[in-house]
Amino acid sequence: MCQDHPGFTLWFTGLPCSGKSAVADRVAAALKEKGHYVERLDGDIVRQDLTRDLGFSKKDRDENIRRVTFVAKLLSRNGVAVLTSFISPYREMRDRARREVTNFIEVYARCSLDVCIKRDVKGMYEKARRGEIKEFTGISDPYEEPLNPEIVLDTDKETLEDSVRRVLDRLAQLGLTSQG
Repeated sequence: MCQDHPGFTLWFTGLPCSGKSAVADRVAAALKEKGHYVERLDGDIVRQDLTRDLGFSKKDRDENIRRVTFVAKLLSRNGVAVLTSFISPYREMRDRARREVTNFIEVYARCSLDVCIKRDVKGMYEKARRGEIKEFTGISDPYEEPLNPEIVLDTDKETLEDSVRRVLDRLAQLGLTSQG
């Protein structure tokens, strides 16, 4: 594989079960087909190793995103397409990532809370409502919506394929990938 593409980071953010990972996985596959070096940084996977010592307090969430930002910065500046999918509920930390990462593109997976709850096969929202899960984003902890994301996906109104196409089209418009 010949690498002649610039590195960038697609930072998927949104409520739990909003579709961040589903879209990011499909976009990653499409970018690999186009010849990009691609790395996926997903919240569930990263918390198994890189950030397994962290909980879900604001301090720990900020540290989680700080570490992920560092990894994304290293990869993107070396020509890798990095696709992160983290709730990353706080604007301040997303803005920090934007300042530090090469070609940062914020992708807001906007989805109503009702749809997120319906998609929740693990029952996390219900546990949070019963108080069994503390500091759960969207229930007992805030989510600060992005103010000016490069891409907004209405994942409760559009198909997965439509969301993927919109991301790929925007990357082409930004000159980070080839069209089509």
